[in-house]
Amino acid sequence: MRRNIPARGMWHKGEYKMAKGRILAIDDEADLIELVRYNLEQEGFQVISASDGESGLKIALQEIPDLVLIDLMLPGMDGLEVCRSLRTDNRTASIPVIMLTAKSAESDRIVGLELGADDYVVKPFSPRELAARVKAVLRRTRLPRSQSKLIHRGGLSIDLTRREVSLEGIPIELTATEFRLLQFFADHPGRVFSRSELIDAALGRDVSVVDRTIDVHITGLRKKLGSGGDWIETVRGFGYRFREETDSE
Repeated sequence: MRRNIPARGMWHKGEYKMAKGRILAIDDEADLIELVRYNLEQEGFQVISASDGESGLKIALQEIPDLVLIDLMLPGMDGLEVCRSLRTDNRTASIPVIMLTAKSAESDRIVGLELGADDYVVKPFSPRELAARVKAVLRRTRLPRSQSKLIHRGGLSIDLTRREVSLEGIPIELTATEFRLLQFFADHPGRVFSRSELIDAALGRDVSVVDRTIDVHITGLRKKLGSGGDWIETVRGFGYRFREETDSE
């Protein structure tokens, strides 16, 4: 496995801290990795890489990158299994994941989203598109430090600063997109949102997705929230809403 050295000038004398973020790219195509590295470093990111799923997962657990790019078709441990492993480990559960896939079928994209991927890019892609997707995902998963805020809804507790969620005191691990959705819902109790509105709020206007993407994320969110999933209600024919608290709750 090839361990790549960060671009010169980003690592020494504290300059690494000035980078926009550290990106882990996992792909067995060396030329593609170099293309990704060059273009993301031009945008101010630091890029580290791995050529297979197992070594990529090991690096992710050691380095805790800001975002992971994962090819769907990897030798040995495939991209879906890497994504699943990232989501089940507390150290990496909240790291944003973008799937890189040569498969354009909706079913393949849905599987990745169900496992916790935040976005997907279909090969072949333009370097500018990938850079835009990376920046969009990071933008919507990072909160300004000034937004120190706690949201409580029944037994649910949402800490926007720590990006932590708990139900009756029990921690719940969410993906970046699931957290964004829950935050948006909890900020607007009782209001009904269409799928397109939720896509704009949680995924961003610059991300091209289908309406079913939101359904997949909400299904996963409800499942993780357990009994707290009842707070997210389906409004048939329109979308979803976060129910309001009553005096008895």
